[in-house]
Amino acid sequence: MGALSDIKVLDLTRVLAGPYCTMVLADLGAEIIKVEQPIVGDDARAFGPYLEGESGYFMSINRNKESMTVNLKSPEGKEIIKAMVKEVDVVVENFRPGTMKKLGLDYEVLKEINPRIIYAASTGYGQSGPYSQRPAYDAVVQAMGGIMSITGQPGGEPTRVGSSIGDIIAGIMTAIGILAALHERENSGLGQMVDVAMLDCQVAILENAITRYLYTGDVPHPIGNRHPSIVPFEPFATKSDQIIVAVGNDRLWVTFCDLLGLNELVDDPRFYNNPKRSENYLELRPKIAEKMLTKTAEEWQAIFDENGIPSGPINTVDKVLENPQVIARHMIEEIEHPVAGHTRIPGIPIKLSRTPGEIHKAAPLLGADTEKLLGKYLGYDAEKIAELREKKAI
Repeated sequence: MGALSDIKVLDLTRVLAGPYCTMVLADLGAEIIKVEQPIVGDDARAFGPYLEGESGYFMSINRNKESMTVNLKSPEGKEIIKAMVKEVDVVVENFRPGTMKKLGLDYEVLKEINPRIIYAASTGYGQSGPYSQRPAYDAVVQAMGGIMSITGQPGGEPTRVGSSIGDIIAGIMTAIGILAALHERENSGLGQMVDVAMLDCQVAILENAITRYLYTGDVPHPIGNRHPSIVPFEPFATKSDQIIVAVGNDRLWVTFCDLLGLNELVDDPRFYNNPKRSENYLELRPKIAEKMLTKTAEEWQAIFDENGIPSGPINTVDKVLENPQVIARHMIEEIEHPVAGHTRIPGIPIKLSRTPGEIHKAAPLLGADTEKLLGKYLGYDAEKIAELREKKAI
C-alpha cells in the first residue's frame, strides 16, 4: 500500500512534463489511468531509442500506469471522460490553454460534475498572461527562463542543460501542487485548479542568479563549472581524471589547505574567508590547481573522504549506473515489459520508511486496459465497448 494508494488520477497528459508528474504520483501508489488518443497514443511512443519496437523514452516515464484509449473529440468520448471524473480524485492535462475548453472538458465544466476534483494543468506559459497561447518545449523555456544564459563556459555560447529540466521541473512542481490541493481538500471538501507553467518554474530555479543581479546590477553570464559565490567549488585536473571539490565553509577550507600542503593560505588576508576567496579567485585557483596535479583523482578521493571534504568524480552515464551508492539506493531498477522484455529504468528517489514507493508495472501498451477500466468504473459490458469501438470513440 503506497502513500497515495487511495488516490485515483485521470491522466490526459503526453510527452514529458505531464507524464513525469503522474509517474511521481504513480510511484507513490496512486492509480494512474492514462488516457491516450486511439491508434496513435501519446506522442512519446514515437520517440527513440527503441527496444523490440517499443519506445524507451515512453517506457522510462510511464511505468506503474494503465492505458485506455478515448477520442476526446467524439461525443461518446467526452461522455466517458465526464463519467470517469465522477470516479477519480485528480485530472491532469498539459494541453495548450483553451484546448480543454473547446472540448467542453475544462475545469469549470468538470468541477460541476465533481466539486472535489483536483484539476492540474501543466503548460508552457500558464493559463494567463500574454504568452499563454504560445506553444512551448523544453529548449524554448530554458532559453526564455534565463538558465541557458548562465550555463556554459566563460565567453561561450549559451548552453541548454543536458536534461530536459524545463519539462521535468514543471512535472515535479505540478505533483507538489496536486498534493497540496489534496491535503487542503481534507479540510474544505472542495477541489481546485492547479496551474503550473514551465516558464514560471524556470524563473523559480534561477537560484542566486536573480539575487546577484538585483543586488549588484550585474547581469550573470556563464562562468563554467565554478560556483558564483563559493570558492573553491569546482572541478580540478589531477594526474588522472578531474575531480569536483566543494569547500562550502571556512572550517572545510582550513582542512582542505592542510591536506594540499597550502597552510600558508589559511591566514592569507586574500583568502581567509569565502568572500575574500571569491574576490581573489583568479589568484587562488592556480595555487590549488598546481597541488591537485600531484596525485590521481582516486588518491585525492580517498584523502578527501577520510577527512570530510565533499568531492566526487565527474561520472559518465555508464559509470553512474555502476556506482555502488546508486545501486545501494535502488536507483536503477529492473523490470519486464510485455513486448520489450527485460530492461532497466531509473528508480524512485523518494524513500518513505513506512509506505515506500514501488515500481510494480512496466509502461502499458497502448489501450491495454481500456476494456477493464470501462467495466470497472463505468460498468460497460462487452456489447457497449464494441459499440464504442465501432464509433471510434475508443
